Amino acid sequence: MIEQRKVALITGSAKGLGKMTALLLADSGCDIIINYVHSEKEALQLQDQIRSKGVRCLAIQGDVALQEQMSELVAQAVQELGSIDILINNAGPFVRERRLFGQYEPQEIDYLMNGNLLGVMQLDHLVLPHMRRKRWGRIVHFGFGHAAEARGWPHRAVYAAAKVGLVSFTKTLAVEEAPNGITVNMICPGDIRGANKEKTIAEVEHEQDQESPRGRPGAGEDIARVIAFLCEERSDFITGNIMDVSGGLDPIRAIIGPSSAVSASNRTS
Repeated sequence: MIEQRKVALITGSAKGLGKMTALLLADSGCDIIINYVHSEKEALQLQDQIRSKGVRCLAIQGDVALQEQMSELVAQAVQELGSIDILINNAGPFVRERRLFGQYEPQEIDYLMNGNLLGVMQLDHLVLPHMRRKRWGRIVHFGFGHAAEARGWPHRAVYAAAKVGLVSFTKTLAVEEAPNGITVNMICPGDIRGANKEKTIAEVEHEQDQESPRGRPGAGEDIARVIAFLCEERSDFITGNIMDVSGGLDPIRAIIGPSSAVSASNRTS
């Protein structure tokens, strides 16, 4: 009997870290579901690239912060590919501008919490029955460096709160689903910027990064190869872990003081 290929859903995978993960899992023989919100052109190009590797691939639009769209995505994926065995929760909205919590609009708070915590939980809930039927599954969440310590992160209050909540959920779900052969882990990428998100380690290993204790910038492959390892058949004893893949960099270095509070206030006046 020929074993059926695993089907992997990677949210937010048309570009960046999600794209690198999709490519590496495809190389390992997985069928791939690419998910995107706005990047349709890039998603379709990646779909063609992955299909050329000899595996099946679908590109499906959907915002992880909107449950009805995720329900439709899962239903379409299961109808066309048969199941979802691997779920990589890469997507998550992030506000790059530094802002105090009081400067967020209520709808922004809702969207960030839905996209980074509630939507992730709801998507896990949609996929779990398919994994339980096979008594096999791999779920990977995304966090930020040192999220497991629940430290404060000035100017990132909502995002940090959502991801720290996701830490507890990751550990809880890992224990609950271990008897079903399902592992649940969290990857916490370092400060991987711009084009480096889609580069291999070989492409960045000779570059210098003065902020990184490792001395070089991070690459998308740094993250994708850890995810691929967690998804392997014999990685079933690794679950409930929060893994920093950061080259030793601590991302929480902002200091709140009178000057930062004044400058933040000026931006809203």
